[in-house]
Amino acid sequence: MALFLTISFSSIATGIHTWLAGTMQNEMLVKITEMAIAGISLLLFLVPLCFFLGYMERKVAAFMQIRLGPNRVGPKGSLQIVADTIKLLLKEGLTPTASDKFLFNLAPMIVVVTSMLVMAPIAFAKDFQIWDLSIGVLYVSSVSSIAVIGILMAGWSSYNKYSLLGAMRSGAQIVSYELSVGLSLISIVILTGSLRMSDIVMSQENGWWIFKGHIPVLISFVIFVIASTAEINRAPFDLAEAEQELTAGFHTEYSGMKFAMFLLAEYINLFVVSAIGATLFLGGWMPFHIGHWEAFNHIMDFIPSSLWFFGKTFAIIFIIMQFRWTFPRLRVDQLLTLEWKYLLPISMVNVLFVTVMAIMGWHF
Repeated sequence: MALFLTISFSSIATGIHTWLAGTMQNEMLVKITEMAIAGISLLLFLVPLCFFLGYMERKVAAFMQIRLGPNRVGPKGSLQIVADTIKLLLKEGLTPTASDKFLFNLAPMIVVVTSMLVMAPIAFAKDFQIWDLSIGVLYVSSVSSIAVIGILMAGWSSYNKYSLLGAMRSGAQIVSYELSVGLSLISIVILTGSLRMSDIVMSQENGWWIFKGHIPVLISFVIFVIASTAEINRAPFDLAEAEQELTAGFHTEYSGMKFAMFLLAEYINLFVVSAIGATLFLGGWMPFHIGHWEAFNHIMDFIPSSLWFFGKTFAIIFIIMQFRWTFPRLRVDQLLTLEWKYLLPISMVNVLFVTVMAIMGWHF
C-alpha cells in the first residue's frame, strides 16, 4: 500500500500508554486515565467543530436565500456563534415546577453523551481512530438508537403537552427511519464482508464503493442521506420541533446551557452521520484511487488523509444543510409514508440486488 503523508497518531497513543503504564502501577487506573484523555480530547475537538458548523449553517442559509448572513460580529460574522454561545451561558436555566426534575436535567446529558459515543469507531485519518471495534457498524447503529430515549425523556419530564407531542413524533420518526439507514449500511457490510470500520476503508483502496458498487450502492447512499437527515430531526423532517405547531417540540421548556446541549447534540449528530456516510460509501480517509493507475494514485496519496476525510464529510454536511432551505417541511403522514411505502421497500429490494452482486462478483 502506498504511503500517505499524515501524522501517525497510533505512535502518539502508544507513547502516552507507555508513559502512563510506567507512571501508574495500577492497570485499571491507566485505562481510566486513557479514557479521560480521549474524552477531553474529543470535547476539545467537538466544541470548535460545532462552532464552525453553526457558522456554516447560517452562511449556507444565506447562500441559498441570496443574502449575506452574519457579517457584523467578527470578520465576515465569524464570531456570531461565539456571541450566541456567551448569550446561552449567561441565560438562567429554568426548570418547570411540575416537571420531573431529575429526568429533566438528565435528558440533555444522555443526548450529548450518546452522540459523542458514536464517534468512537470513526477513523478521522490514517492511524487515527479512538476505538477500532470489530463490530464498528453494529456499534454505531446500536448506540445511536439510545438518543431517542433522551428525547422521549425530555418530552415526558417537561410536563408540557407540546414537549410530549414533539417527543412522540421524534420517537416514531427515529424508529421508522432507522430501518432504512440500517439496510443502507448492510449493503456495504455485504460487499466488504466485515463490520470493522478500518476494513471497510481499506476495501476501498482501489476505488470508493459508490463507484465500485454500481447503481445499487448509489441507491443505498441516496437512501442513507435521506433517512439520516430524518433520523437526526433536521428539516424537512423536523416535525419533532415544528415551531408553528409545537413551539419548539421536545425542548420547549429548556433554556440556557440545557438548550445549548441539545443544539450541540444536533450538530454532533450531523457530523457523525456525514462521517459515517463518507467512511462507508466514499472511502473515509482513503484518497481517490482508480484501479491500477499507479501514477494517478500516487499523486492522490500526496494529499493528507485527514483532508480527504473532512473534505468528504463536509461535502455531505453541505448537502444535508441544503435540504433545509430547498424542501418544505413534510406533514406527519407524509413523513411516515415516505419511509414505510417507499424508502423501506426500495432498501429491501436493493439489499437483495447487492447480495446477488457480491455473490456473483459483479462489482469492480
